[in-house]
Amino acid sequence: MASLGNSIKHSFEKKTISSTALGVLMSTFTTVAPMFFIIGGILFLYRILDYSSVIYSQRVLFSCSILYIFIFSLLCTAPFNSVISRYITDRIFEEKYDAILPCFYGGLFLNLTVCCLFGIPFYLYAHFVGKISLLYVFICFMAFIALSLTFYSMLYLSITKDYGKISLFFAIGVITMVLSSLLFVKVLHLSVTVGMLLSLTFAFWVIAVCEFSYVKGYFHNSNRRYFDFMQYFKKYWQLGLTNFIYTLALYAHNFVFWTKTDHIVVQKTYICYPPYDMATCIAMLTNISASVILITQIELHFHERYKAYSESVIGGRLRDIIKAKNRMFSLLSYQLMDVVRNQFIISVILYLICVVFLPQFGFAGTVMEIYPCLAAGYFVIFLLYSCIIFLYYFNDAVGSLLTASTFLLLTTLISVFATKLPSIWYGIGTFIGAFAGWCIAYARLRWIERNLDEHIFCQGDIIPRKVQTMPTSITYQKKTKEDD
Repeated sequence: MASLGNSIKHSFEKKTISSTALGVLMSTFTTVAPMFFIIGGILFLYRILDYSSVIYSQRVLFSCSILYIFIFSLLCTAPFNSVISRYITDRIFEEKYDAILPCFYGGLFLNLTVCCLFGIPFYLYAHFVGKISLLYVFICFMAFIALSLTFYSMLYLSITKDYGKISLFFAIGVITMVLSSLLFVKVLHLSVTVGMLLSLTFAFWVIAVCEFSYVKGYFHNSNRRYFDFMQYFKKYWQLGLTNFIYTLALYAHNFVFWTKTDHIVVQKTYICYPPYDMATCIAMLTNISASVILITQIELHFHERYKAYSESVIGGRLRDIIKAKNRMFSLLSYQLMDVVRNQFIISVILYLICVVFLPQFGFAGTVMEIYPCLAAGYFVIFLLYSCIIFLYYFNDAVGSLLTASTFLLLTTLISVFATKLPSIWYGIGTFIGAFAGWCIAYARLRWIERNLDEHIFCQGDIIPRKVQTMPTSITYQKKTKEDD
């Protein structure tokens, strides 16, 4: 997270409307750009390609294809990105920059392997059992791989702090998507769904290739030790598991509602529940700005306080350590409340806009009945995410894992119960699960505040620990004539 700070900080410190907007924009590109790219691009293609004229079965197949690509590309990359991020942070601290590019290659190989292990069997099933055309299945698989690589490469792009290039890559992707969709549908006369899917795939690959080229050029030195980061999966397995569980919990309630009796099965392959999936998408967009607010606040202020505390621990007096600690946690409390306050105002405004205007665009009935409860749930989810980020700062692996596990478990169990309730309560599992996780995370932060001295000074090792044979107690043995 620290790698993002300087550029964002310079923008906000000017205290002008334009510089503030620029700071928010830079934060957005490093957090939610892929999601906005997918959703915004698809909605734009809907308009220019007359998507409403496509028959219902093809529209459902296309929607499910994009939904699955997005969800499962996130799930495949989640456990790797968190651990690799820790490895990169340590190498930057040690100024071993030649280890970053080999880590990128090794992580890329590992990511592709995992994606293929899950993606190939699924799409083979879609073709041979679901009878989906080979061309369509192949395009979906390539889009899945490209989007996974995009999510993976964003980790390294955040290190470079070149936000202009990040913006340029996504702009090139959008342009590629629009032009190629017009070519495929209007000139080559492909079907609207195939043309849209193919154009999105091209856009994903363009972005992925641009990111790959930039990372390769930026970190040009290499020590050729491609899999050194693998030891971190053993050392920081809780970090990877936490990130995976949290990402899984974001969509666990969707998986539960896919089992409802009135769910839809498309081509014997894709399972979905369109009203709930659409309401989830709208609710997520209603509260997504919380991530931007959080990143901005952390990078502007909290990281400096955390750095000041770390420096005081290394070479400061006791009263300096206590003062830095109090200032750090005072700011942490303020930023948590600031995220709640700002996001609540934004969410209420967006909620009212959605309630008033979305029915005019065909979003009505069950979708709008489900939406309010899910909107409240995702409001708490992003507050929960902010607490997890702070737990990461203090290396509280147990607390972050417990938080994510509680979030996943309660969300799943209560969502199962909610399937029997009226549609207005469908999202109650998400709300309760997220709230319970937030309570645990907040309690852990307060525990860390009370026990920070023990947490910092009693967990590290001055001398590295080793597992080896116990040495003998003999320190010196005088030689005798018999030994000679």
